[in-house]
Amino acid sequence: MATVTETIRLKGVTCGRCVMRLRHVLSGHDGLESVDATLKGELTVTYDNERTSREALLREVARGGFREAPPG
Repeated sequence: MATVTETIRLKGVTCGRCVMRLRHVLSGHDGLESVDATLKGELTVTYDNERTSREALLREVARGGFREAPPG
């Protein structure tokens, strides 16, 4: 098992309900060990990269209406 922790910047996180929605859409995702979202649009995830991937997590985030912010 290889555990990865990374912070992903997101667009569209504007309120506490957004943070709760992010946690909801990611809850139960296979391989996800922890998730923390902030009002600054920072999503910190810890996951087993043998069971899931960054891309799979971003697809789930998109289901909640959020997108990755461009670098910078």
